[in-house]
Amino acid sequence: MTIHDSVFLLIVSSIFILSTATQLFYYLFFYLAVPLFKHHISSSKKDPVSVIICARNEAENLNNFLPVVLKQDYPDYEVIVVNDCSEDATFEILGNFLQQYPNLKISTVARDAKFTHSKKFAQFIGIKAAKNDILLFTDADCQPESEKWLEGMVSHFDDKTDFVLGYGGYIIKKGLLNKYIRYDTMTIAMQYLGMAIRGVPYMGVGRNLAYRRSVFFENKGFGTHKDIISGDDDLFVNSNAKKSNTSVEFRRGTHTRSVPCSGIAKWISQKKRHMTSAPYYKFRDKLLLVTEPFSRILFYASFAVLLSFQFFWPYVLAIFGLRLIIQIIVFTLGQKRLKEPGLVGYLLFFDIFSPIINGVVYLTGKRSKSGKNKWK
Repeated sequence: MTIHDSVFLLIVSSIFILSTATQLFYYLFFYLAVPLFKHHISSSKKDPVSVIICARNEAENLNNFLPVVLKQDYPDYEVIVVNDCSEDATFEILGNFLQQYPNLKISTVARDAKFTHSKKFAQFIGIKAAKNDILLFTDADCQPESEKWLEGMVSHFDDKTDFVLGYGGYIIKKGLLNKYIRYDTMTIAMQYLGMAIRGVPYMGVGRNLAYRRSVFFENKGFGTHKDIISGDDDLFVNSNAKKSNTSVEFRRGTHTRSVPCSGIAKWISQKKRHMTSAPYYKFRDKLLLVTEPFSRILFYASFAVLLSFQFFWPYVLAIFGLRLIIQIIVFTLGQKRLKEPGLVGYLLFFDIFSPIINGVVYLTGKRSKSGKNKWK
């Protein structure tokens, strides 16, 4: 081995050790916080709540899932469905429900060829129509996992709490795509929930998110990012959530489950739309979010190089194995806590390729710049 080879391998070894340490920090400090977290209910009061759902051509999903929202075990709440330019049977479906459920309210946005808008506009219409200060958001294709969903999410609001971040998973179906969608959703959740637990809230998901109406208007709502396709949930949280005013809720009865994309093209399109908000996060949050996948790429790349040169390979394998064991333990505990069975067997495969997949989707999304003001 030449001097140049030795220097090169020492540099690669340093990268391997540093990237391993970074990975372990994320798993043991942020991700492990989720399965170890113990919920502390802030209030026993059951304040009135407004549930807001935006729907565009969601007749079938509304017919299947809206009754679960309307039958929550909670004394005082309204459900506002914003029918946003729907051209299917949404109007008829909602009309039937209006006769059955007195707590249902409908706001309609008519199609206008001269005015195109994003989901944020429909969301704003729903927020304006709400009569209560506590707002709970979900999507038309989402179903709460129990009749205690509303109670669980609202139970964290007290004089200090303005935001409650919940967990929104996807319905379990057959196929590798479904497993990857659930893996991706779960890892993102362990990240944003774990960071919020550690005092660094940076996002929530519109499938299961609550905040105060007064906070929305005091902070000019979506005004600072109204022209961005996505961000009706995460950018508002990123701008206004702090350690002191944010709680998390992910007990099983408070999860929501959404209909997953049935094809890879639809999932990629959805993923691109979600990623459009990432560049507008706070610098601190962007740094934390980029560091993990970047360190993961460096970890696997430096491991492959060191192993190919058989450079202290017993130690390299031992470090790799340590990281893998910790990863499996944390992921298994998180999988159990978030009720996402059947993913551990795919962990290593997804872990290696997900940074590449996300990178390609993000770069192609930036290049295309399509879908302005389109959310369905």
